[in-house]
Amino acid sequence: MPGTPVAAAGAGQREPAGAEHPHIRSFCGRRGHFTAGQRSAYERLAPRFGLPFRDSPIDPAEVFGRSAPLALEIGFGMGESTARIAAARPDTDFIGVEVYPPGVGSLLRLIELEGLSNLRVIQHDAIDVVRTMIAPAALAAVHLFFPDPWPKARHHKRRLVRPDFIALLASRIRTGGYLHCATDWEDYAQQMLAVLSAEPLLANTAADFAPRPTYRPLTKFEARGLQRGYGVWDLVFSRPA
Repeated sequence: MPGTPVAAAGAGQREPAGAEHPHIRSFCGRRGHFTAGQRSAYERLAPRFGLPFRDSPIDPAEVFGRSAPLALEIGFGMGESTARIAAARPDTDFIGVEVYPPGVGSLLRLIELEGLSNLRVIQHDAIDVVRTMIAPAALAAVHLFFPDPWPKARHHKRRLVRPDFIALLASRIRTGGYLHCATDWEDYAQQMLAVLSAEPLLANTAADFAPRPTYRPLTKFEARGLQRGYGVWDLVFSRPA
């Protein structure tokens, strides 16, 4: 949001150990420049559809003007899939978190074009957002699609799916809610499976990897990869009673 600093990039009773300490950034400063349309949308629409970062939990009913299930998407990129999911699920409210201004501008533009009243955007580090702006057991769903795989072994510590963050996310998911991750890197998929399976608040909805749920759109990039024989792995974990 204009004036919102871009920092480094989800009920249980416990917070993960070490949550109060500075974390390793899961992203780096890159990803191009604004197009004219993205910049215009960013400047015009952030005051309407953007939520500034704050150090206390938001009230979703106050934000959206109604009481509805709340879903969080982390790292929405250019926002095409986020907008399509929100449009297909009007009875659910969505908050998308992204650090890169062009992506924020792109999604804000889609919100206006599609008339999406159930979608808001936060431009900030997802870890900070989940820790401070999302109350325990507030989320019906968390979507984490194609996070940066940090493929070099020495950079694996920067991957977002790691035990401390998954414990934090799990504490923000209500009973009956779910966490859906997807990646096109097999090594990261195996790490995700191990980390999610080890989280005691979550239970796998499949034997290991899940079929792509119909609500997650197949992107053009993903379709091209599948045609070339590349894999995509989905993981859907629920929070049981």
